[in-house]
Amino acid sequence: MRYFTPRRARIEIIPMIDIMLFLLVFFIMFSLRMIPASGHVTKLPTSSSAVQIPTPKLLVEIVSSGNLYVEGKQITYAQLTELLKQRNSEKTAVTLAGTQTVSLQDVLHVIDAVKAGGATQIALAARKTTF
Repeated sequence: MRYFTPRRARIEIIPMIDIMLFLLVFFIMFSLRMIPASGHVTKLPTSSSAVQIPTPKLLVEIVSSGNLYVEGKQITYAQLTELLKQRNSEKTAVTLAGTQTVSLQDVLHVIDAVKAGGATQIALAARKTTF
């Protein structure tokens, strides 16, 4: 009469651990994608007249060596111009972000490349100065 004895229910936790790990990785990857910058550490210059602007449609990062990064990829000035020509650049808001050590000449080269691409809305990223 052993066939009629009730068995105790078991809770398998291995599949639950797999699902929780998957959710953890998913939320980490999702939250990292929400950050608009490409992950380069930039120490923005400060300004007392800095204001909050909406999220840029195109963020161009300039590093100290003069290299440009757009959407996490290193590009040249000519590639930036072509990228803007491919988009509807008249409505594309371009924000330039650079470190404090970027030379003014590098910033002007980027502005020239953006204007050659047809964009008219150009903003410079800065941190608000607190006195």
